[in-house]
Amino acid sequence: ADCRYTCHQECRSRIQLDCRRPGQCQSQLSPESTLLPPCTQNVTQTVEEEKPKPLTIQEIKQKIEKYNAKVTNCLLMKLNDDGTYTGFIKVHLKLRRPVTVPAGIRPQSIYDALKEVNLANMTDKRTSFYLPLDAIKQLHISSMTTVSEVIQGLLKKFMVVDNPQKFALFKEMRKDGQVLFQKLPLTEYPLYLRLLAGPDTDVLSFVLKENETGEVEWDAFSIPELQNFLMILDKEEKEKIQQVQRKYEKFKQRLQQTLKEARGKPG
Repeated sequence: ADCRYTCHQECRSRIQLDCRRPGQCQSQLSPESTLLPPCTQNVTQTVEEEKPKPLTIQEIKQKIEKYNAKVTNCLLMKLNDDGTYTGFIKVHLKLRRPVTVPAGIRPQSIYDALKEVNLANMTDKRTSFYLPLDAIKQLHISSMTTVSEVIQGLLKKFMVVDNPQKFALFKEMRKDGQVLFQKLPLTEYPLYLRLLAGPDTDVLSFVLKENETGEVEWDAFSIPELQNFLMILDKEEKEKIQQVQRKYEKFKQRLQQTLKEARGKPG
């Protein structure tokens, strides 16, 4: 109200106000009173939720029946005799950085998948490329499959040889026009979350993203990866320079046009 300080909600815990105005003390201002109002547009936030209580076998059976009744694409869940169950999840790949893959390797065949042939081990040559933006991969997993295993399975399907620790699985939810993300712990069970949420991907979907842990550990990247990062930074820098140049060029043209029109007018 006084210093007009604003911050995002997720930054609240990092804010330390130090108001030096006469008659004001820090205790009179709090981060809660300086938050930006909720935005009605789609935004990305990190949300924390309480972990649901484990379900009994009977509850799991009822939820699977309810889940399958809503399925429209034949991707049903199946309950096993031991209380575990299997089903499908879809993972959106939203990776901003290039991934490292073996160079000169043919695509994986059904035979390779059945025999669990690791094509990445057939060559030491590596190359980097961008995965298609927002690509979707469908996985058949069990209720005992963890987030860590899902990440490793995705990397294996795309023959990505990067360290799995560079990636994280998020659950994406939509609420009140907002897009909310929550990073899942490696020990979480995605199929269990899918069962609780139902088959509607608008209610819950899974997203593979880079594992943003704060400071970048550059030692974890290979030399080709680091060289690619430099190329990307050079490209982004040139694009930013061009944007600024175009902005001021348009401004210059408008000024020149205004001056030209003003020369023919008195005063």
